[in-house]
Amino acid sequence: MKIPNTFGLDVEAAVFLEYNSVEELEELIAAGRITSPYLHIGGGSNLLFTDDYKGVILHSHINNIEIVAEDEETISVRVGAGIIWDDFVAYCVEHGWYGAENLSLIPGEVGASAVQNIGAYGVEVKDLISSVETVNIQGVKRVYRVDECDYSYRNSIFKRPEMKQVFVTHVSFRLSKKEHYILDYGTIRQELEKCPVVDLKTLRQVIIRIRESKLPDPKVLGNAGSFFMNPVVPRRVFETLREQYPLMPFYELGADRVKIPAGWMIDQCGWKGKSLGPAAVHDKQALVLVNRGGAKGADIVALSDAVRASVREKFGIDIHPEVNFI
Repeated sequence: MKIPNTFGLDVEAAVFLEYNSVEELEELIAAGRITSPYLHIGGGSNLLFTDDYKGVILHSHINNIEIVAEDEETISVRVGAGIIWDDFVAYCVEHGWYGAENLSLIPGEVGASAVQNIGAYGVEVKDLISSVETVNIQGVKRVYRVDECDYSYRNSIFKRPEMKQVFVTHVSFRLSKKEHYILDYGTIRQELEKCPVVDLKTLRQVIIRIRESKLPDPKVLGNAGSFFMNPVVPRRVFETLREQYPLMPFYELGADRVKIPAGWMIDQCGWKGKSLGPAAVHDKQALVLVNRGGAKGADIVALSDAVRASVREKFGIDIHPEVNFI
């Protein structure tokens, strides 16, 4: 069966198993149907398949949302891992729950969001998560509190090799019922000045417009969103670079560390809009690699390697893919 992936790569799995509940997942495990090698995926939005997958692909279709606690200021919801992330954000906005709106239009599913620690416009999903429910390949259930998830920039305990046998089934989020916005990032404030009123729905629409202006629709042009992570460097490294590149954008991360936008460095290397075979760097956002049509995983990898080599040569910094190579 073809493997869903936002790069639009023509790849297949030897076996594709989908389940609709924790009980169905437990039945698959008990029946021995999940044989090695196996891989659990979400919407395939953060994966680069370099070839057909010779084993079992698992996918959750658990799609329930339930309120588990509520008071005057906050609400806690338990969400099935198979729900499309942006559908959940839309649900939150529709119900007047604050916190997830800056993460609008990020591709993928709820379970994968907790694995990847997705983030955008000053918000990371770890800021909203209270716990993550899992079942492992032996059928053992475990709930991880957010402080046990070891979250960091685009990383979590669930990305460790030994955690491949752990499947996320539900994620619990704690959201605010009080009006609260994070606006001082990118061009959000500038775009909001054009709007007659600022509310949750308006902010979501602005975030979507900003993302759509920079990021291609995977249904039209295959991509996985941001392909590279923004590198975090020691301040001394940044200060040395800034002497040579005084207009270099940056984000302060405390006294000793600075984040430099990888897209800016890629653009400075002349890659924006350039192709390498059927793979290309997007012409509006250099952080995005795209499948122009008919690309294979190896084509995307070759482009990634070439871009990384250019950045390393020009800036002395190694940028790392956010996308997982399979």
